[in-house]
Amino acid sequence: MSNPVLTLSDLKSAIAGNVAAIRRITKLQPAGGDGDKVFPPTYEGGEYAIEERHVRTADGAMQTVPTVLLDSVQSQANRLELALLGAYRKGRLKFPLLSVDFTAKEFDPIIREIGRISSLEAPHRIADAIFRDSLLEGKPFRKSSPGLKFTAAKPGNATPLFELCPTALVFGVWDSTGPKGGLGAKFQRALVSEIVGFGALPGVRPASRIDPLQIEKEGVIVYCKDGGAGYTTDPKEARKKDGEPIKYGKEGKPSELVHGNITPSFRDKDGNLNPGGFTLEYAIQTTVLSLAALRRLVFPLGSRSSNQDAVDRAAQTTLAALALAAICFHGEDGHDLRSRCVLDGKPGPFEMIGQGESRSFALNADQAAQLLDDAVAEAIGAGLDWPTKELTLTPCPELINLILKSRNKAAAAAPGTV
Repeated sequence: MSNPVLTLSDLKSAIAGNVAAIRRITKLQPAGGDGDKVFPPTYEGGEYAIEERHVRTADGAMQTVPTVLLDSVQSQANRLELALLGAYRKGRLKFPLLSVDFTAKEFDPIIREIGRISSLEAPHRIADAIFRDSLLEGKPFRKSSPGLKFTAAKPGNATPLFELCPTALVFGVWDSTGPKGGLGAKFQRALVSEIVGFGALPGVRPASRIDPLQIEKEGVIVYCKDGGAGYTTDPKEARKKDGEPIKYGKEGKPSELVHGNITPSFRDKDGNLNPGGFTLEYAIQTTVLSLAALRRLVFPLGSRSSNQDAVDRAAQTTLAALALAAICFHGEDGHDLRSRCVLDGKPGPFEMIGQGESRSFALNADQAAQLLDDAVAEAIGAGLDWPTKELTLTPCPELINLILKSRNKAAAAAPGTV
């Protein structure tokens, strides 16, 4: 028997009632099938995030199994945001969105190639320095009317964010770059997701390179010079310092130029094993939307409304619908996490959980989009605004100059430009 599709009435009841959260648990397998190796993200030193976790067996017993993190909460949040952005750009969803446009004709080509950066792409969302250092109608964003309202936002006054950047209320934001610095308002994540591999067995990975030119390091000394390819093997042609030729790179070896063979090895130059990926029994994506977190947000309208409770419930329901849309549209995108880490699986059912009880429901992307439209209509009826025209800022001259200087410096430091 299939689960009933979630209705707006169901979601409103969940927000107003004792439902603590909505979750979806999806079991995944490597796209290559059983036994196919997957490569998790590596962290400083080339290490994986591995740990042991308790899982419950079919007979109800608990056992400890080795696991590896395949996609972190932060990475999953970025993917969920990009899913929302993709649906927005295609016209499948409508919600307030903030962006900075770097494509003006008068900008340097280096600047124009940046394109447009939205609040769903900036690392710190609407609180990012990119928006702080941009202009709205010629005025610094933070000194514009929307910027001043954002600065005043807090959990007890979430209305500015709801009407300017509601996704920040779903994914969390800390206004640490604004006028208040570290005392800026913090909004916790209401939507959390991660993907973990269970029964993880580490593998090995050889690294090698066969140079078709067969350049050997013995007897070859590489020096830097002006012009040409940026290097020479003739000391007479070399650029010098204190009377001595300047070695290309650290040791003046062909490998500094990415020439020569690399001997097949399981270890890097420091003797550490190359990150070799894992085989898994299975992977689990766990996604949790905290309705309790949304219920803590208050949306005052001043003289625009006399029924604060109704306004709060309408706003909270809309944010929950927006979060559910993110989950559904992300599910359509699939789970191509990185090279050699593609996962697949049938999406699990949604569950409302509270006070030890759960109730399952169904929802796909199109249904989630309609649910959001219905929730928005009630929020507007309660007196809230939900502008769907993208609010576009332009980068200030100082930000443009900073980008140009940084990129020119990076280009000057590239191999062959010493």
